[in-house]
Amino acid sequence: MSNLSKLEFVALDISGKNYLSWVLDAEIHLTAKGLGDCIIEGNKASNQDKVKAMIFLRHHLDESLKVEYLTVKDPLELWIGLKERYDHLKATVLPRPRYKWMHLRFQDYKIVIEYNSVVFRITSQLKLCGETIKDEDMLEKTLTTFHASNMILQQQYREKGFQKYSELISCFLVAEQYNDLLMKNHEARPTESAPLSEAHGVEPHGQSEIR
Repeated sequence: MSNLSKLEFVALDISGKNYLSWVLDAEIHLTAKGLGDCIIEGNKASNQDKVKAMIFLRHHLDESLKVEYLTVKDPLELWIGLKERYDHLKATVLPRPRYKWMHLRFQDYKIVIEYNSVVFRITSQLKLCGETIKDEDMLEKTLTTFHASNMILQQQYREKGFQKYSELISCFLVAEQYNDLLMKNHEARPTESAPLSEAHGVEPHGQSEIR
């Protein structure tokens, strides 16, 4: 019974607040189960597959939603009904990631991995709302938001002619690691400072004085 009640992803909330991610999860899982055609208009899926798809979709609905769509037996009808009910949320969600993307600056982050994480979070939200950010967009966003003091460095990266955002970030991460290593070496022994003297000299064998 525990397997029957286990959810493969978060159920659709009646408020629709997780609708955009729910749709993506539902499509992926239905396709993986060989039931993806059941939610496509004009499909010729068998009655058995439609029943399986319907059971799966209903299993991932909030209990209140199940009651509201209690008489719906076709997965496509349910899919379209939910789309008509919640798809408008894209228009209400979209402004926020758009705003974040517009004001995103590489110079505002201390480490590369933190910036990279924010980039993917924002672009994923935009994609869920139907807007795709391309590699060239991410490259341009990154290279044009360097701090003004790093203008020469920015030009050097631009001259490398990166075509993929992932390649630029990989280069940044390697450079960041080298910079950290240089700083650690510098802090361990500042410029022109003498090396530390040995705390205890080792006397040659047999040369110790016996008293």
